[in-house]
Amino acid sequence: MKAIVISEYGGPEKLVIQDLPVAKPSRDQVLVAVKAFGVNRAETYMRKGTWGNVAKVSGIECVGVVSEDPSGRFLEGQKVTALMGGLGRTLNGSYAEFTCAPVSNVIPFTSSLDWEDLAAVPESYATAWTCLHENMHLQSGQTVFVRGGTSALGQATINIACNTPDITVIASTRRSERTDLLKQLGAAHVLIENPVLKDQMRKLYPDGIDSVLDLVGNSTLPDSLAMVRKGGYVCNAGFLGGRDPLEFNPLMQMPSGVNLNFFGSFMYGTREFPLSSVPMQNIIDKVGSGVYKAKPTKVFEFKDITKAHELMEANGSCGKIVVRV
Repeated sequence: MKAIVISEYGGPEKLVIQDLPVAKPSRDQVLVAVKAFGVNRAETYMRKGTWGNVAKVSGIECVGVVSEDPSGRFLEGQKVTALMGGLGRTLNGSYAEFTCAPVSNVIPFTSSLDWEDLAAVPESYATAWTCLHENMHLQSGQTVFVRGGTSALGQATINIACNTPDITVIASTRRSERTDLLKQLGAAHVLIENPVLKDQMRKLYPDGIDSVLDLVGNSTLPDSLAMVRKGGYVCNAGFLGGRDPLEFNPLMQMPSGVNLNFFGSFMYGTREFPLSSVPMQNIIDKVGSGVYKAKPTKVFEFKDITKAHELMEANGSCGKIVVRV
């Protein structure tokens, strides 16, 4: 099979196409014939080696069809999505014509959408759903701030939240020309991102908002905490602003009674975060009907993976990048 391999840690040019044997799935794995996959910032860190030693073949998500399932849980030819469960980290991932994914991290679905459109959904929408409903405990009547709204995960979060009854969504972007995009997705207010937004937010909501999904990361977490009411939530689920360590003194910087947590999709497949808890079929149905605006912003051919990573690192996509296999 053709696979995109990390020849050595470094820049996008270190991703090369090689012929590898098709892996044989174990009893608790499913062999998936990959049709398309989304490109994620995590894979740029894997390629650079900043996450330590990782699998030779990157890729944390894909859509495709079942080629072989020793457990008998899935039918050959059945449409599935596979994500996380060690893909791209401890297991060869989805940057290939075939990948072996843990059975716990494979979800079947039905859809008439093109593979490229489907590939824009799994990682971003599963993560957004979990952050909103499990970590942030989203409830009717609440106000949510999506910090880093033009990212693929940010847009997915806005889509889900804005289509939940009686939810007010605020979003931020670093570029003023992207304000209209966020308003079209349903954001009631759009703020231009900077490290200190708490004063602007408190002018809009003097008593504080209910929750923040902070995708910018360490540099903005103290500011995000300062805009949330007592009993509210701040969930960190991204590092768009970089991964520099944060000097944080809870006694001085964390308001009493505000809840801070973190979610990483590498938790999917664990007892605490089973992937089966994500309503993937319902999400895909809403994408298919146009309720969720989830079209990829750029689709690359398999041979152009280097260009896909270059675009990701230039922050030029304003949404999901997809590769067609």
